[in-house]
Amino acid sequence: MGDLAGKRLELLREVVPGLRRVAIMANVGNPFSVLELGEVQAAAGTLGLELVTLEIRHAQDIVPAFEALKGRSEALYVPTEPLINTNRIRINILAAGARLPTMHGTRDYVEAGGLMSYGVNFPDLFRRAADYVDKILRGTKPSDIPVEQPTKFDLIINLTTAKALGLTIPEAFLARADEVIE
Repeated sequence: MGDLAGKRLELLREVVPGLRRVAIMANVGNPFSVLELGEVQAAAGTLGLELVTLEIRHAQDIVPAFEALKGRSEALYVPTEPLINTNRIRINILAAGARLPTMHGTRDYVEAGGLMSYGVNFPDLFRRAADYVDKILRGTKPSDIPVEQPTKFDLIINLTTAKALGLTIPEAFLARADEVIE
């Protein structure tokens, strides 16, 4: 996940000219979000970016977090996490209202109006899981099957959101995208 945090910040920096300050909205009640927050902090430091943390625990914390953010960030990193996922449309509307480009971990956030996502290709993971099941059903002991890391990642960008934010996405960047939503 640490490598993903760095890659996401690098991609965000490519499409947001002069990016210096990034906010992250983290549900500090979720241990995985806290872990990702630490990885984003480390990656931001390595990339020379200032990180503003928006700590939330409940849905009602989202609007006040955006109000506290005004003028303090040039983009928003949004972790994939249940509370944030449930409120992804609201978060994207608030981010658009604040003129903040967003980086997400999965495609559904971009479909819901986020600017872009970079993350694991889930259909590929599901196919690979089926291969594991097939091997086990054919008699291979689970302990004999090596653990594999994801190998296919998707970059998805929402051009409608980019236009609404006044961002011009470089052609070379669009050419690297696995999917462009218009």
